[in-house]
Amino acid sequence: MSKYGKDKTNISRRNFLAASTALTVAAGTGVSLNSTSAQAATTIKTKAHIVVVGSGLAGLGIVNRLRKQLDGAKITLVDAKQDHHYQPGFTLIATGIWPVDKVTNSNQELIPAGVEWIQEMAREFKPDTKQVVTDSGKVLDYDYLIVATGVHLDYDQIEGMDVNRIGSNGLASVYPSPELALATWQAMEKFCKTGGKALMTLPSTPIKCAGAPLKMTFMLANRAEQAGTLAASSIDFHSAITSVFSVPVINQEVLDRWKVLDIPVHFQSKLVAVDIDAQRATFEQADGSRIVEDYDFLHIPPPMRAPDAIKNSPLAWQEGPMAGGGWLEVDPGTLQHKRYKNVFGVGDINGTAKGKTAATVKKSVPIVVENLISVMIDKAPTKIFDGYTSCPLLVREGSALLVEFDYNNNLTPSLPFVKPLEDSYFAWLLKYRLFKPSYMAVAKGRL
Repeated sequence: MSKYGKDKTNISRRNFLAASTALTVAAGTGVSLNSTSAQAATTIKTKAHIVVVGSGLAGLGIVNRLRKQLDGAKITLVDAKQDHHYQPGFTLIATGIWPVDKVTNSNQELIPAGVEWIQEMAREFKPDTKQVVTDSGKVLDYDYLIVATGVHLDYDQIEGMDVNRIGSNGLASVYPSPELALATWQAMEKFCKTGGKALMTLPSTPIKCAGAPLKMTFMLANRAEQAGTLAASSIDFHSAITSVFSVPVINQEVLDRWKVLDIPVHFQSKLVAVDIDAQRATFEQADGSRIVEDYDFLHIPPPMRAPDAIKNSPLAWQEGPMAGGGWLEVDPGTLQHKRYKNVFGVGDINGTAKGKTAATVKKSVPIVVENLISVMIDKAPTKIFDGYTSCPLLVREGSALLVEFDYNNNLTPSLPFVKPLEDSYFAWLLKYRLFKPSYMAVAKGRL
């Protein structure tokens, strides 16, 4: 049996049961690891108009907290989306663990009474005149703005890519929607019946849930092993950059595990084109040359950038490494815009070194609210976000690594009995059962 060949539970049965009970209670009551206490909230009277753009976890968490903490404020939420998707569950759907209907809720049920909901997308940001323009041309004046738009999945950077064909001809991508996550699982399941050649990829841009491409790779190997076709399969990972994960110690851990599983990694090999009918992928190498690979299964995490409305606005980084993607220019600690002090960013849109996960949102939402309130009462923001990010990294069915880290790549484990470099059933249980209740508590402003 290899080092990674069986599940390892790195806590005693007694501690496991106690911890499971404690975390189940925590998920249901609003107590959470690595969160800022809601009991410490500041409440003020104000007539200010606050516009929040985006109804993902970040935007919902913000409006629910503001509704509780501001007395008399006008709060406007801008987003056309009717459904709210629990995106951390997409990899669970795409690997055959969860049913597709487990990740969708109604935005209407999550937006608190008293918040004006403009059911349109933001088309333009005018921070110099403190205005947001919607798709229909409606102009919203604001005193304070919170940007929580999320990212744009830029599949157009890959020649020949057609999102509508995900699930057919071995084409897979976990990111766009629950339905396409299910189609990805169907493609994976079909591949595992016979085996074949699988190509797993990672783009060069920042991406949300950077662990998803790794989870998909581990779980493809695990599903093929369960089906008895792993020996008839080859799995190669193509990374457009010089690593597979931004935290060096986790990067090395993953590479070590993949070496045992015989999953070679090709660095600086960027997916630039796909021929879906012929099942061929083209990769650009560091020297500019290109190689073409046939495949039976191809997983594509798309390049990502800011939505056009932010990318083309004064709110985006104007220079530096984040400017190309049009990411929001915020101070990495306070999450206040560096040039427009009445603007804050939260969630995936922020142009920071780390932080495009739900765990990041969970910790940063209360920080943004408290810092906004400080600015509203003419004080400097003092709450500092440390870049906390968490990724429950599935390595096979029933076992995962609980990876937690900060801006400086320090590992920041929450639970002393869960070692970040040892996989366990407990880390799997967190992902499988406990994180969604915690997530929903954040969306409702309870964490």
